[in-house]
Amino acid sequence: MSYFHIPVLSKEVIDIIQPIPGENLIDGTVGGGNHAKLFLEKTAPNGKLLGIDLDREALIECRGKFANMTERVIFERGNFIDFEEIAQKNNFDVVNIFFLDLGFSSQQINDDLMGLSFLKKNRLDMRIGGYSAHDDNRLTAEQIINTWTEERITNLLKDYGEERYAKLISNRIVSVRKEKRIENTEQLVEIISESVPQKYKNQRIHFATKTFQAIRIAVNQELESLQIALPKAFEMLQNGGRIGIISFHSLEDRIVKRFFQKEAKDCLCEVGTPTCVCGHKKRLEILTKKPITASPEELRENPRSRSAKLRVAKKI
Repeated sequence: MSYFHIPVLSKEVIDIIQPIPGENLIDGTVGGGNHAKLFLEKTAPNGKLLGIDLDREALIECRGKFANMTERVIFERGNFIDFEEIAQKNNFDVVNIFFLDLGFSSQQINDDLMGLSFLKKNRLDMRIGGYSAHDDNRLTAEQIINTWTEERITNLLKDYGEERYAKLISNRIVSVRKEKRIENTEQLVEIISESVPQKYKNQRIHFATKTFQAIRIAVNQELESLQIALPKAFEMLQNGGRIGIISFHSLEDRIVKRFFQKEAKDCLCEVGTPTCVCGHKKRLEILTKKPITASPEELRENPRSRSAKLRVAKKI
């Protein structure tokens, strides 16, 4: 299977991060290697790449795409949260750029085994890259839907999906599962459809979008991983190194924004504190005062780029 994926904000990423020859990059969500290819071109002849991804198919694509650059590239399967250990294992100890594209490829969305799409009948899994490991005990969407309490599902849909009908949906889930186990995406979409008012189903965004988003985030621990990875990545960067994050929903973007704002301040004491007692010193410069979004041209070519937001900062 060819891992075709259109990289979002590729020109903006390179223009703002400004990679130069000899710099090393960790791409924690390397995917099919599209952004990585641009970085490698700018850091030639000897800049190196450590590419990490949970998706086995993506890494197979990368290894083929960069087969003639084995001296400059290392690819490892894993979650970006584990980049520190992966880098140490590969003696990748000088890092000038850390990059994450938190979106999903068309292949992942359409993969019947992952079950990320609400547009066709698939298993309720949603584990990115983990579905084929027999010894993998990671949480699945099916387990959440069939075992979590109604209150816990309600909170999940509110917190991770910002779903206004969270209570109605969770109540219906619990009612249905008393009669039969909920095992596929088609069942879940039907439950959501039965739970929300008709006007909600007539909107531009599909009525199941927020519920599926919330469950996928929980299954893959996406927000927790981002919160942990950002400070670790920042510590690993060389002075003058840049960190760039492309996010696709407000929860991710908020985490990145708040981290950058915090590290761009000299003092974190509460307003009104007469003298600083925290001792915090400014450690980064924000290079994107506002998040960078797709141009009209890119939106026409790739409608999925409409949600993408790029933030970049430099370690000082």
